[in-house]
Amino acid sequence: MNTLRNSTITGWGFYAPERVVTNDELAERLDTSDEWIRTRSGIGERHIAGPDEFTSTMSVRAAERAMERAGITAHDLDLILVATSSPDYLTPPVSSQIQDMLGADRAGAMSLVVGCTGFVYAVVTAHQFIATGAASTVLVIGAETISRNLNWEDRSTCVLFGDGAGAVVMQPTEQEAGVMAHVLGSDGSGAEHLIQNSGGTRNPPTAESIAAGDNYLQMNGREVFKFATTKMGESLDQVLAQAGITADDIDLFIPHQANARIIEYAAQKAGIPMEKVVMNVERYGNTSAATIPIALAEAFEAGRIKPGDTLALVGFGAGLTWAACLFQLAAEPIAPSRRRKHQHPAVEGFIA
Repeated sequence: MNTLRNSTITGWGFYAPERVVTNDELAERLDTSDEWIRTRSGIGERHIAGPDEFTSTMSVRAAERAMERAGITAHDLDLILVATSSPDYLTPPVSSQIQDMLGADRAGAMSLVVGCTGFVYAVVTAHQFIATGAASTVLVIGAETISRNLNWEDRSTCVLFGDGAGAVVMQPTEQEAGVMAHVLGSDGSGAEHLIQNSGGTRNPPTAESIAAGDNYLQMNGREVFKFATTKMGESLDQVLAQAGITADDIDLFIPHQANARIIEYAAQKAGIPMEKVVMNVERYGNTSAATIPIALAEAFEAGRIKPGDTLALVGFGAGLTWAACLFQLAAEPIAPSRRRKHQHPAVEGFIA
C-alpha cells in the first residue's frame, strides 16, 4: 500500500512589467483621484504589460526565477499548472505555450481557470499530485494580463487591476510539510457579479458586442465586496478547524490582494495581527490569480518566511469562487543535489 507523500516549496519567483501606472496618471484622464482610489482600495499604482509582454512571457520569467531558486532545470519538471483567466489565446492552452517556451520536455501541462482564486486551487492540486506519487516536481504559476480586458474609461474597474506573474516549485519531502487543510468553494449563482460577457462560445465577439463593451471585464463591486468579506473569514475558519490549530499558529497570512479594506477586515476578524499579514496591493493592484504568488515570493525574498513556517493562503474571485489552504513548509531545506532526480515519480520515493 502506497504511503501519501508530503510536499514543500523549494523555489519561488515573480515578474511584474516595467511600466508603472500611478493613480495620478489615471486621474489625468478619468474622473478620479489618488485619494479616491486609495480610500476605497488601498491601491497606489499598478504594473501594466508592454506591447511585447503576455501571460505566457511573464509566466516564463517568473518560472525561470523559481526554478533557479529551486536548483532545477525545466527538464526536471513533471507537471506545470497555470492559473489564469487571461491566457494568450482561448486555445491552445497557455500552459502548453509555457511548457514549450521553458523547454520542459518531460512535463505535462494544464491551465486552471478559477479567477483570482486560481493559484490556491493550483497549489492544492499540485500537492495532491505529489502526495499520490503521480508527480515529483511541479511548477505552479499564477499569471494575468488583465489590462487587455479592461475598459480604460471605466473607473470602477480599470483603477483596480494590474498585470504580473508569480511561480513556485513544489517537491516531495519526508519532513512534515505541505497542505495541512484546504477548502475549495464555488457559488455560480453569483457569476454575473464579475464577468466578461463576450469572448466565449455563448456570446462570441462581434462588432455589436464590442461596440457595447461586452468584451471588457465588468464587476458589481458592492456585491463582490460583500462576498469577499464573508468568504475569506469563513474559509479561513474552516481550514483552521480542519487542521486543529488556531490563528495564533499561523506564521504568515497571504491573502488575495484585491482591496486593502477586505484584507484588514479578514485579518481583524480572524485575530491575526497585521505584522503577520502580507499586503502589497498598494504597489501592484489586483493582479487576479497572480496576487498570492507575487506576495508569497516577495515575502520569501524579504526574509519574512522561515523554514517550518505555517502559511495561510486565502483567495476569492470570479465564479464566484473562494479557496483557503494552510501550507506548512519543510523545516529543513531540500539539498540541491537531491532535487534533480529523474526516476519515474511513481517509484522515486522521497527526495528529502
